[in-house]
Amino acid sequence: MSSFPDFLQFVFAGLTSGAIYALIALGFCVVHNTMGIVNFAQVDFVSLGGMLMFSALFAAGLAMPLALPAAVLGVTLAALLVERIGLRPARSDNPLILIFITIGLSIILRGLMSLIWGKNRMAVPPLTSDAPLVLMGAAITPQALWIFALTLAAIALLVFFFYQTSLGLAMRAVASNPTAAAVVGLSAGRVRAASYALAGALGGLAGVLVTPITTLSYDVGVLLGLKGFAAAILGGFGSFPGAILGGLCLGLLESFSAGYLSSAYKDVTAFVVLLLVLFVRPKGLMGK
Repeated sequence: MSSFPDFLQFVFAGLTSGAIYALIALGFCVVHNTMGIVNFAQVDFVSLGGMLMFSALFAAGLAMPLALPAAVLGVTLAALLVERIGLRPARSDNPLILIFITIGLSIILRGLMSLIWGKNRMAVPPLTSDAPLVLMGAAITPQALWIFALTLAAIALLVFFFYQTSLGLAMRAVASNPTAAAVVGLSAGRVRAASYALAGALGGLAGVLVTPITTLSYDVGVLLGLKGFAAAILGGFGSFPGAILGGLCLGLLESFSAGYLSSAYKDVTAFVVLLLVLFVRPKGLMGK
């Protein structure tokens, strides 16, 4: 039987992973709420964040405090470009067609990243010293603390953006009632571009935070992105509180299944949970 320090270690590991899944799930929800689609390019925004972080550190020679925001900004601009070139020219508003377009864009992005950075595995150093801190017998790395802190900061900025800025209010209006928003003159194109840019920023932040604790490659975001998608489904697709709750719950479930059952089940857990939620409660924990 595992001791309490082991249990606490699993909790720390689960919350660390869960915070990353929550950021990715929030990106899925932003685009879904304003455009009504599942944006499968979100998984590649995660990979791109790590890749740009690597280039900012080792090619541009930027210090970590500058490399991190530069990488997130780079993914945000790339997401804007993807929306402008890849989605906006679409002649159909059919959600199914737009979803297939995002799948195509995802494949293109992955191909471009493999051409630019290659297919070899790379490594990115942690944001600060990696000497672990010991709390009640369990170790927690400074990188995990950075993940918690920056995820909370991102959530606080999202709340401020959606409730205190005109663009955020416009995005909420479009998400609530697209027809009424169009009648009062809100620009659908501007809102769609903003939602894609915001999703890119969230995916990029997840990428730069998770790559120091995992290996970096052009396709590293695929599995992470699918787990973020499962977290969004678990919480209730389109619900921001649900995305956060779903991400943390999924991270904890993964950690406990790896710790108490077998690490072989770690990556399977997300998809088992996804299927169970779709069977038992399709609207998710906090979905409407």
